[in-house]
Amino acid sequence: MAASPPISLWMEQLGDSLSPRPALAGDIEADVAIVGAGYTGLWTAYYLKQQLPALRVVVLEAEIAGFGASGRNGGWVIGEVLGEDRLLAGLNPEARAHSRALLHDIPDEVGRVIAREGIDCHYRKGGVLYCAARYPEQEARLRQQLADWRAHGHGEDDYRWLDVAQLNQQLRLATPYGAVYSPHVATIQPARLVRGLADCVERLGVQIYEQSRVTHWQPGVLHTAQGRVQARWLVPAVEGYAATLPPFGQYQLPVQSLIIATEPLSDALWEEIGLRHGEAFSENSRQVSYGQRTRDNRLVFGARGGYRFGGKLRQDFTLTTDEIALRRQLMVELFPMLDKAGISHGWGGNLGVARRFQPHMVCDASQGLAWAGGYGGEGVGASNLAGRTLADLMLGRDSLLTRQPWVRQPGSLSRWEPEPLRWLGYNAIINSFVREDRTLNNPSSAPWRRHLAMRVASCMEGLMQ
Repeated sequence: MAASPPISLWMEQLGDSLSPRPALAGDIEADVAIVGAGYTGLWTAYYLKQQLPALRVVVLEAEIAGFGASGRNGGWVIGEVLGEDRLLAGLNPEARAHSRALLHDIPDEVGRVIAREGIDCHYRKGGVLYCAARYPEQEARLRQQLADWRAHGHGEDDYRWLDVAQLNQQLRLATPYGAVYSPHVATIQPARLVRGLADCVERLGVQIYEQSRVTHWQPGVLHTAQGRVQARWLVPAVEGYAATLPPFGQYQLPVQSLIIATEPLSDALWEEIGLRHGEAFSENSRQVSYGQRTRDNRLVFGARGGYRFGGKLRQDFTLTTDEIALRRQLMVELFPMLDKAGISHGWGGNLGVARRFQPHMVCDASQGLAWAGGYGGEGVGASNLAGRTLADLMLGRDSLLTRQPWVRQPGSLSRWEPEPLRWLGYNAIINSFVREDRTLNNPSSAPWRRHLAMRVASCMEGLMQ
């Protein structure tokens, strides 16, 4: 395997365009100061400037724009947020329908912006295939998920069942049992999007200072080693890096997600695999694996991650031989025709998970703070929603965006338990998922073992919520 790029395949494809912008040098003033030049921070800056062009907006970035999860993810723009059915359950039917429409529109809103601003990020709205594969219990679980979606008001146009023959027309897996198709997902080259957004907001007058790590803050002031920014509003857009900016790490747990990419595959192999229209896909185990076909005909495949004791961030994402081998094994189980395909890249990133797996958008006008996060791996789309929402909240606008249940009051967020409870709980849950997957993927497992493994994993999954 070739040497891993310093950030990701996506960032490596940008070539020599990653030279850092100048760092902050001295003290400045602004109306809004944003920490983090990732999706959340840049979308917030974009929508603020769209609504109030005269606003003075500054972005401070510790590394370069897109260095975090925004330049490392799997490239899905999803028209939903994590746990949306639980979040929307308390709304009346009309309000719930408006909320669903708002979420389903996320990929289209991203598409409208990139078309308007001329951002070439390989946008394709081909939908997603949630697949039952590898063992039959996945079909029963996926059909139950489809029934739950129906019960929450989603129609056939939102989620529909594909039998094996229908699935094979779009994607061919080794052991298919069917799939659910949803049109509300687009795929992108994520580094092109985040770097394009950075260029875009600069054209709108936003100042971006890279290699300007925020060392500490207080209401109205951000401090770096090179200077400070005074502002009416502070926006800590740090998500998976919340642990670096206390006290926000209490609300977001950093979890690592790991991805591999094949070398460009031949047309003949893609004829065997499918994915002709930019579809994303995932396999419906509790340890989800997922992927997409890139414009240069690679298969990008992500699966599973980890949590480090004390919420310690992983800094080195040069994947080990074992980390690559596990993801390759899972990929080949789904696509045996790739058993000889070379793996050219392996990388990962830190993402933020909120307690009870509930993403949040918060505005505290008294402190001049607005922040969002806890996307749980769905941040490419959710960050766009967050940027629009935070802009409306800071500008004091009453809108459909600001009336959603993921908009939380200051002080209402659940904190993660202290260590060692977090580490013990996380690993107990993940180990139950691993045991379930191994048991169900073994055709010789006795029925009672299969039932017990599923029962335990389901109970442990409930603890996450």
